[in-house]
Amino acid sequence: MLRVDVLLLDLVIVLGAARLLGLLAKRVGQPPVIGEIVAGILLGPTLLGPWIGDDLFGPDMRPALSALADVGLILFMFVVGLELDQKLVRGKGKVAASISVGSTVVPFVLGVLLALTLADEHAHGRTLAFVLFLGAAMSATAFPVLARILTDRGMQRTMIGGLALASAAVIDVLAWTVLAVVVAIAGTEAATGQWQILLAVPYVALMFFVVRPLLARLVPAFERAGRITPGLLSIVLLGLLTSAWATEWMHIHFIFGAFLFGAVMPRAGAEKLNHQILERLEQLAVLLLLPMFFVVSGLNVNLRTLTVGSFGVLAAILAVAIGGKLAGSYLGARLRRLPGRQASALAILLNTRGLTEIVILTVGLQKGVLDGELYSLMVLMALLTTAMTGPLLRRVYPDRRVARDIAEAARVTLDGTTSYRVLVVIPGDPLDAGPLAWLAASLASARTPSEVVLGHLQPYPAGRLEVGTGLSSELAGMTETLGALEALAAGVRGRGPEARVVSRFSADVAAELPGLAESARPDVVVLARDTPGLDRVVAEATCRTVTVLPGTYEMTGPVAVHPGQDDAAAHIALQLALATGRPLVVLGRGRGAALAQRLARLGVETTSADEAPSGALVVAAAGAAAPSGAHLLVRAEQDADPVDWAAVTPSKVGG
Repeated sequence: MLRVDVLLLDLVIVLGAARLLGLLAKRVGQPPVIGEIVAGILLGPTLLGPWIGDDLFGPDMRPALSALADVGLILFMFVVGLELDQKLVRGKGKVAASISVGSTVVPFVLGVLLALTLADEHAHGRTLAFVLFLGAAMSATAFPVLARILTDRGMQRTMIGGLALASAAVIDVLAWTVLAVVVAIAGTEAATGQWQILLAVPYVALMFFVVRPLLARLVPAFERAGRITPGLLSIVLLGLLTSAWATEWMHIHFIFGAFLFGAVMPRAGAEKLNHQILERLEQLAVLLLLPMFFVVSGLNVNLRTLTVGSFGVLAAILAVAIGGKLAGSYLGARLRRLPGRQASALAILLNTRGLTEIVILTVGLQKGVLDGELYSLMVLMALLTTAMTGPLLRRVYPDRRVARDIAEAARVTLDGTTSYRVLVVIPGDPLDAGPLAWLAASLASARTPSEVVLGHLQPYPAGRLEVGTGLSSELAGMTETLGALEALAAGVRGRGPEARVVSRFSADVAAELPGLAESARPDVVVLARDTPGLDRVVAEATCRTVTVLPGTYEMTGPVAVHPGQDDAAAHIALQLALATGRPLVVLGRGRGAALAQRLARLGVETTSADEAPSGALVVAAAGAAAPSGAHLLVRAEQDADPVDWAAVTPSKVGG
């Protein structure tokens, strides 16, 4: 009989143990999921069972705990489907396909061969489902845990990181597809007359061609409300649970219904909607239900029943799992002519199994494809292959190589042309950066060819969750940010220059910003006065810098310039005047008059004045003598050469 007081005590113990061991795992450089699963193993029959475990987590309590764990699993699989992004493989299709095929086929075949040797003892009359299931379990890769490992090392910005994510996304799809087939076979083996399974294909078509267009209507409703309302979230949850129920009723498994519902959620224009959905669900799933799933998974592991022969089976499982993954991934990468060290790093990354493997094993246990002993051994394999990823990766691909790859990736991205380049540093929220992008586009449009680089460093969220799903909120936030940056880039292109976006996570924006400026190799850097690390960027820049002061963009009058000891400020002012069609006014006597005469000889009409006209955009040389009324402060590059006035088209300015 279910006792509510014991159930509540179980929840306290489970959450406390999961949180504690998850933090300990993170402290030693491991994903928190490892600590949460270990917590379940320790609370189960392996350690506490003979004493208090049977009373706390006995047969009466398991159904309630498993129900909570299943709800957490539904939410997790929905998030996996929602985060499924085809952009991960865009531009990497052939290489990612080669790596993912090798990383899937080789361990699958080896897993099938191992299963054939174990079938007499562990298949229990369901040989076909058992053999296919073990092959699928060997070929899995934990995309969410992999994403977290890459982000923690900054490798998501590199070519290796991008290939690893792209390959893992393809492997995930292949693994879930094979698992769906296995579960279907297991269902037909277990009983007869299960005609519902024949509805699986029509159901998938219904979801993509009927439900998906209906869900797209959530986007305008969200935009009208400006937030995710309880009504909208209720629609999503009702659809999610209905889809999970439908696939469970078809004798497949509820995880596929949850995954499919996430996959058919709207993408175009729905970044903010999906981000807010993820934020709401993560609070519940990450802090309560997913740890419950991990601990319940660990409760099903009983290491006390293992014999000496079991450790021989464990050794064979590890050899097939690790050897198959490493060999298949490495060969697939080498076939695409990747260098040996990079191919090795990719193979190590794709050997990460973690959370995805636990989900697959849990399905196998629930469907009776795995017995308790083999389930325990496979969980140990999942823990060991995940735990070895970080240390092996650091040995094969140390931090200094990662730093070099990050810098090289930035150079490859930005050095496609020798055009005049303006880097504009976008503040935390790109939605507020329209005026900065306009200014950068104006400067760039005065030269041909030219381009604007929209540089953005996004800080990690304060107090971010140790997400079992890996990167759900951060990737959703980055997706939303990239959408806003691409909108800015489109506006820049509309004015003529090319535009590129460079955006990444940063643990310390002020410290990393000078490196971003250096790697972009710009001719001009544009940044706001309140930019973190501004003084260091200006001091270390080897190019011209334009500091934008508050209140600049209400200026609708002429461009006025206070010339300094060099011509940098005057050059920037001339570019702006040419690009915007505004009159150019040179301020001050002496040096100002001389500058006006020089520009006149170039065919540029200017006027002179002692004070800036009303509404003028005032450009001044940076320094102690900069006038208080300036809007843009320009500092010349270090060891500056004389200004090449002819590089700016000597069009008529004035009128």
